[in-house]
Amino acid sequence: KKMQVRTDGRSAVTHYRVVESFPDCTFLELTIETGRTHQIRVHMSHLGHPVLGDALYGGARNVRMKNPPIRQMLHAAALTLRHPATGKSMTFQAPIPPDMAATLNELRAG
Repeated sequence: KKMQVRTDGRSAVTHYRVVESFPDCTFLELTIETGRTHQIRVHMSHLGHPVLGDALYGGARNVRMKNPPIRQMLHAAALTLRHPATGKSMTFQAPIPPDMAATLNELRAG
């Protein structure tokens, strides 16, 4: 189901920071305050910068790449959750997956 930005809908907050710019797209770091369905994908599409590889929200557009991604270029580098039993804050981190690193390398090579 495709979601959309609405002024009368539930609140959703996404913060973004430009990490690196390329001719056809931008590598962003995003932090979400809420957890709405498709939140990042909807917000980025609404701003005119859909997630690379996201066919539903417009990110499957033609980016000049020899090997365009076959999936959405989204990655949770860090997740912080509160343990349900102890209430302790727990953070989990993961490196960029190989296919996303390859996409970034191709974009950097121009």
